[in-house]
Amino acid sequence: MGFELIAVHWIYLIFIALVIGFLIMRRDTSLVCIIGIFLIALTATASLSSSVSVLFNSFIYAITELLPTILIISIIVAMSKVLADTGVNDSMIKPFTKLIRTPTLAYWVIGIVMMVISWFFWPSPAVALIGAVMLPVALRVGLPALGVAVAMNLFGHGIALSSDFVIQGAPKLTADAAGLPVSDVISASIPLVIVMGVVTTVTAFYLLKRDMKNNVFTENDYVIKDGHIAPKEHLLSKKLKTVFAILIPIFFAIDVYLMFKLNLQGGDATALVGGTALIILLGLTMIGHKNKGLEETTKYLIEGFTFGFKVFGPVIPIAAFFYLGDSGFTKIIGEFLPKSSAGIVNDLGFALANIVPVNAPVAAVTLTSVGAITGLDGSGFSGISLAGSVATLFASAIGHGAATLTALGQIAAIWVGGGTLIPWALIPAAAICGVDPFELARRNLVPVVFGFIVTTIVAMFLI
Repeated sequence: MGFELIAVHWIYLIFIALVIGFLIMRRDTSLVCIIGIFLIALTATASLSSSVSVLFNSFIYAITELLPTILIISIIVAMSKVLADTGVNDSMIKPFTKLIRTPTLAYWVIGIVMMVISWFFWPSPAVALIGAVMLPVALRVGLPALGVAVAMNLFGHGIALSSDFVIQGAPKLTADAAGLPVSDVISASIPLVIVMGVVTTVTAFYLLKRDMKNNVFTENDYVIKDGHIAPKEHLLSKKLKTVFAILIPIFFAIDVYLMFKLNLQGGDATALVGGTALIILLGLTMIGHKNKGLEETTKYLIEGFTFGFKVFGPVIPIAAFFYLGDSGFTKIIGEFLPKSSAGIVNDLGFALANIVPVNAPVAAVTLTSVGAITGLDGSGFSGISLAGSVATLFASAIGHGAATLTALGQIAAIWVGGGTLIPWALIPAAAICGVDPFELARRNLVPVVFGFIVTTIVAMFLI
């Protein structure tokens, strides 16, 4: 391997360290990644014009890889807005309110409903869909507003978003960065998601019940704050809302059945869910808005795409950099690596194995730490490409466990940055419940950290 190619590997490694360092300092990493792409291209090609072109081509490659994920999330968000405007969301969720008789039932019913809805609609829209209906009921039976926020947050932005079994946005990002099939990452994540979910939600519930018993919460914690949930006129009649509230879950249940029956995974599963959501969006918009349906359809789609690109805008340059670590190098820069190379990340993994003793415990702790650090920017998604690359690096050194390590890094990144620990990522759940996002973050801290410890230990045995 020539000097230039050795330098490429060192530059990639140095910029991984810089990305982690900037994340720890809570600074944006987009510019760091762009500089890294340029230096790698310049070193490999020794051509200034080619390196400048690589910057643009790397973005095209990243957007091409991410586009299905951006599209599905945009359409889901647009559909969620229609559900809220037509009132169908209220009719879908109200039957579950009849199950809520005690604070205990309120916590678990709200959490489980939030988790299931978030798998299909994503957590941010699900917060609005669920909070407006469930919060008054929970407060009435004695669960404080902070308890409602904790339940929605841990089950939605924690369990549902970190697993993302239906939409598969998160596992696609990490799987692509790790050079693995999406199905492998999803399969490996199932036991880890279960452990993390059970430990965090049970711990949070125990602490919540203890504080309720000790009268830590005041009377003000059991009333709806003014302005957080306003009554709204809906576009559909009660009968039509009921009909759609029955049909929509059936449509998505059929999707899930077809996924298992036809073995649809990855892009095929995403396309099925996305197509179903688009049909629901169009149907509800035309029926709800009648003559204005054509124009309102475009408005809903614009809202959805605005949300999708706002979320993934920071992800694109970061993903572009980490795609260089695997097969993306050849597609973006060209055939500059020797045939003996297994890719930058794999080469670094082999080198790491020859320098230091790497084992399952060290790898598991490292991936949890890296994942948690990448989540410090409050996104959760911007750093999971790094988690996938580092997982491949350690798996190459150990000789196995790539899928488990990738899933572990994904879970850590999203639990931290996706909306359970970073205060500015907690705003949707905090706002709908009328609680302080910093107080919600403090309430989540002990359960989530305890969950990380237990999940990391379990992962050591699964690698």
